[in-house]
Amino acid sequence: MAGNSFGDLFRFTSWGESHGLAIGVVVDGVPSLIKLSEDDIQPFLDKRKPGNSKHTTQRKEDDIVKIMSGVYQGKTTGTPLSMIIENKDQRSKDYSEIEKTFRPGHADFTYMEKYGIRDPRGGGRSSARETACRVAVGAIANKILKTFLDSNVKIRGAMVQMGEIALIDDKWSWDEVEKNDFFCPSKKTAVEWDKYLKDVRKNGSSVGAVIEIHASGIPAGLGEPVYDKLDADLAKAFMSINAVKGVEIGAGFESAFLTGEQNADEIRTGKVFTSNNAGGILGGISTGQDIVVRFAVKPTSSILTPKKSITKTGKETTISTKGRHDPCVGIRAVPVGEAMMAIVLADHLLRNRGLNNK
Repeated sequence: MAGNSFGDLFRFTSWGESHGLAIGVVVDGVPSLIKLSEDDIQPFLDKRKPGNSKHTTQRKEDDIVKIMSGVYQGKTTGTPLSMIIENKDQRSKDYSEIEKTFRPGHADFTYMEKYGIRDPRGGGRSSARETACRVAVGAIANKILKTFLDSNVKIRGAMVQMGEIALIDDKWSWDEVEKNDFFCPSKKTAVEWDKYLKDVRKNGSSVGAVIEIHASGIPAGLGEPVYDKLDADLAKAFMSINAVKGVEIGAGFESAFLTGEQNADEIRTGKVFTSNNAGGILGGISTGQDIVVRFAVKPTSSILTPKKSITKTGKETTISTKGRHDPCVGIRAVPVGEAMMAIVLADHLLRNRGLNNK
């Protein structure tokens, strides 16, 4: 299986399956002499891990990370840095009924078509369990950004829409994001989402979401023109996250409805922009403004409602998915989105330093 690595100078390769003994990741390109320990990584994993909320899967995983190589006496050595996270709470029997039947909307069918074999336990390699590896790498990326740029660099995410309900007021508060189960920047909206998702779960169904990620404190000049544009790499990063079906930068698709006068981000003395429709990126290169990315997460197809499908032998049947699943996978996608933003920015920062010695 190819396609398990991401990045250029700052590059990682993840491994493992949802119900295997463990998942893990090898990170290459980490500069030496950066202070790093498990304590720097664990808080990021705690934010993503399952079982944190009544609205997410009740699979209980501690997600304790262990650094296996690349760190000596509390500092990175510049050699490959490997980490491992053991799986503790597998219930493989929950998936026995789907071993011979493809779940609509899942990767079951395509994995079988491509490889001739699949691991049905929790989706195997296609499971969102793999995103824990990304979050661990994102913690290291954050360390790199703060080491070489400024401690004021901030990468923050929020859910801005759940199913048919978008933010119902304009009172965006980053402090509020940390106070509710949905990473929602609006207290009023979070209350409505709580009621909404309870009904969704009760009906055995699921809903999608839109997540917005902001990166502030990023200097102008990151990104490569043409094929390695910063926004192109960000789009790939977010599209690689499980269940993501759309990505937009800045005004995104809304820019198609704007005039040239409305869309142009005017510039004033001191390199100050009067708006940010470009999402902090022009010509594939960062402008110094906040980098703003949104991505759409589809509803999980693991639902109780019977849906038409076929077996491995091609026989028509129906299937409903039992087990422990998120009624809205977008909730736990927020820290994953923050991680992928940090990873791309750290990669481009190191590339920029190599080219321009700054």
